[in-house]
Amino acid sequence: MNPNTRRFTLQGPVGAIEALEDLPSLSSGAVPRGVAVIAHPHPLFSGTMDNKVVQTLARAFVQCGWRAVRFNFRGVGATEGAHDAGRGELQDLMAVIDHAAQGEATAATALALAGFSFGSFVVSHAVEALGAARAPSQLVLVGTAATRFDVAPVPQALHGRTLVVHGEYDDTVPLADVMNWARPQTLPVTVIPGGSHFFHGQLPLLRGLVVRHLQAEQTPTF
Repeated sequence: MNPNTRRFTLQGPVGAIEALEDLPSLSSGAVPRGVAVIAHPHPLFSGTMDNKVVQTLARAFVQCGWRAVRFNFRGVGATEGAHDAGRGELQDLMAVIDHAAQGEATAATALALAGFSFGSFVVSHAVEALGAARAPSQLVLVGTAATRFDVAPVPQALHGRTLVVHGEYDDTVPLADVMNWARPQTLPVTVIPGGSHFFHGQLPLLRGLVVRHLQAEQTPTF
C-alpha cells in the first residue's frame, strides 16, 4: 500500500461505503492534478477495491500526480447493502464522485474515472449520468464488460481523453465483444498481445500504458 494511503468511510445511498485514497508525493506547494475515482470488478466474483488491476490503475494515476480513490461497492467488505446488478452500484459510484469532489481544496478540480471489468460498465453509466457539464477530464476503461452488460457508449467529445485497454486472449470478456461495442463509436481500443482478463504478468505494461495516456495530456504538441 502507498505510504500516503488513507482508509475512510463515507455515507452512501444505503449506508456506509468503505474507501481508500492514495495521495501522490508532490513538491512543496504543488497540488494534485485532480481526483481519479476507480471502480472494481464484479462483486459476486471476488471483485474488491484491492483487486490487482484496480491497484495498478491507482498507482498509475498517483504516479501522474492524481489523488486516486477506490472503494468497495455495496455488499463488499465493510460497505453496507447488497449487490444490485449495476443499478445500486451506479448510485454508490456517484456518491463517491460527489464526496471526492468535496475533498481537500486544491487548485486542481479535474475528475478522472476508471473502471475494470464490471467497474467499467458502471463507470460508463456514470459518465452518462454526469453529462457534458461534469464530464471527466480523463476516462480509462480496462477489460470492459461488454459481454454481459449494456455498456454505455463514450461521448464523442471524450474520445480523445479516453483509454480503452483489453487483453487479446481475455476469456471472460472476448475481445470481439469489446470491438463490437467500440466499432459503432469509432472508439480506439488498445489491445495487449497475449493478455488475459486479469493481465497476469502484464500489470507493469498496463500501468505504463495508463501513465503514457495521462502524461500525453501534459505534453505540448507543435
